Amino acid sequence: MIVAVLSNECNSFVIYLTDLCVRKNKRRTLMRKNVIMAALLVSLGLSAQEKKDTRTIDILGTIRGKYEYQTREQEGRFEVRNARFSLSGKVTDRVSYKAEIDLSEEGKIKMLDAYGRVNPWSTLQLTIGQMRVPFTIDAHRSPHQQYFANRSFIAKQVGNVRDVGFTAGYTFHPGFPIIIEAGLFNGSGLTNQKDYWTNKINFSAKAQMFIPGGFNFTLSTQKVRPDKVNIMMYDAGVYYQGHGWHAEAEYLYKHYADNAFDAVHSFDGFINYDIKVGGKNPLIRKVSPLIRYDYMSDHSDGTSNEEGRLYVTDYQRSRITGGVTLSLGGPFVSDLRLNYEKYFYRDGAQPKVSERDKFVCELMVRF
Repeated sequence: MIVAVLSNECNSFVIYLTDLCVRKNKRRTLMRKNVIMAALLVSLGLSAQEKKDTRTIDILGTIRGKYEYQTREQEGRFEVRNARFSLSGKVTDRVSYKAEIDLSEEGKIKMLDAYGRVNPWSTLQLTIGQMRVPFTIDAHRSPHQQYFANRSFIAKQVGNVRDVGFTAGYTFHPGFPIIIEAGLFNGSGLTNQKDYWTNKINFSAKAQMFIPGGFNFTLSTQKVRPDKVNIMMYDAGVYYQGHGWHAEAEYLYKHYADNAFDAVHSFDGFINYDIKVGGKNPLIRKVSPLIRYDYMSDHSDGTSNEEGRLYVTDYQRSRITGGVTLSLGGPFVSDLRLNYEKYFYRDGAQPKVSERDKFVCELMVRF
């Protein structure tokens, strides 16, 4: 009797344990399924998020260190001409940005570019912020894209303008690419924005035509008002690039309202020829002899003196620049620029301290 009771109890206990194990195994299996399902959902969610998140960031910089020796004065100097750093990239497929600062823009710290850009479609771009205005060929080049150690008169004195405003650019292709850009700007420059209000908006417009065969034609116009006088500028330029050659010519006409100052004429023309260097891992990848002629008549930057009149800020002069560029890396990535500049001033002109006959040795590094 006792044995029978114990046998029944043992059977019941075994059945209970078996049922408990089965239930636990089911729960474990279900838990495993749930965990796997959750992991798949998280993975799919992250994958979808990665597809939506197209944010990119590029950190770029340009360092230009140079030594200059003025032959007549027999004096020299070392200088860090530029130490630029920029952040650029995309936040979506159609929205991009750029912020650029120069820690040594002629010895000063300057915020240069700070803008956002929207591309509603591939051929249209809308930009708002601080930027170089769309005007001229040479003045629109960044320091690492320059062919010579020192900029042309058009790029430095006559047509060099950065401002805060809005631009729209459109690209179309009637057999060859044409890029049209136009914008409205404060006229306040880079540092006078906070309390600057005006009813005299500046504007700029530029058209670039890329003709088959390596030719480019550029036409642009700009209205500025640095002080009390409206100034209109008109620029036409052309270049050819191919078979190792780059030949360029540009003319700028600057007119002051109410004959406040004589109209300014400026010209820039140069030829560059690239000679590739062979060999395995050579230090010098390319040698580029080049020569430039540029000219500028008496020029006023548009600011008034104590009598309320415009005055000469840059005297009439022409210049011949010759030299060679040794490319230590890819084009416009690491260049050693060796130039000699010969100035010709009009009678009675007063040359500025740093604009006289000189040898220039400059190392430009782009990273």
